[in-house]
Amino acid sequence: MTGTALLALISLGTVGGAHLLSQARWTWRTPRLGIALWQALGLCWGVATIGALLGLALLPYGKGVLGGLPGLYDDQAARLNAVQVAALLAAISLTAVLLVMLMYAVVRVVRARRRHRALLALVSRRDSAVPGTLVLDHPGAAAYCVPGVRSSKVVVSAGTLELLDRGELAAVLAHERAHARERHDLVLLPFASLRQVFPQFRLVGRCLDAVELLIEMAADDRARHGRPARELATALLRFAAARPAAAPSGTLGVASHGNIPVMARVNRLLEPEPLPRTTRLAATVAVPVIATMPLILLVLPH
Repeated sequence: MTGTALLALISLGTVGGAHLLSQARWTWRTPRLGIALWQALGLCWGVATIGALLGLALLPYGKGVLGGLPGLYDDQAARLNAVQVAALLAAISLTAVLLVMLMYAVVRVVRARRRHRALLALVSRRDSAVPGTLVLDHPGAAAYCVPGVRSSKVVVSAGTLELLDRGELAAVLAHERAHARERHDLVLLPFASLRQVFPQFRLVGRCLDAVELLIEMAADDRARHGRPARELATALLRFAAARPAAAPSGTLGVASHGNIPVMARVNRLLEPEPLPRTTRLAATVAVPVIATMPLILLVLPH
């Protein structure tokens, strides 16, 4: 019972942790570490919640979660009461829903990218001014990447080429290549699918917004390496003033939209604040602890 209760407490704790982390600003100073914390927290919630439900269902066997699973197939095993059957069904249902929605999100994104790649083959062109980049003959501001397993494409509009100077354009392209190289689209997928599972919970939406912002900041950090931070900051302000449309489905764009604040990114580019060493160390240690704690409780006898 102790292990099951701990898993339930951890599950509830991750909800409170997600609320606090969605409001935190210190993660802006170290976005990659913030992203790792979000991933650990999401994994912890899923494993702890499913584990707590299974632990409650398998209490009659007294061997913990993994140790109690064989008891379901034992003809001499104790019968489960109504509460335990309900907990077992809830655990199976939650696991199935999370996996199915994740696969659905993957399929939907892959299809959207395939359609967009086919469209780009028809309407885009190459330009010697931006080698390795596809150009769309559109007057509006646009810059985004289409991630892929074998190759990724960076796309800009003709309006962007007119809007930005050479240094600003180079910073924007570096930002998009950082998205593609670090596969930020894969980081977003579990959080986007979780929002599909729980659309009625505003906290889930805030979690996705927070991860999206950290991903943009992580790409900003990559883009400013070896070049003045002011170039990317100015480019972001120019994009915001031009009011670009949202990036196509399945892509990642430099332009902020929705709840992602432009000024937060600009301010940290122009006035970077390093994270104190003790805070960074504590957060670094917290990532594996949060991710593995419920897994350890699953294998221990309760």
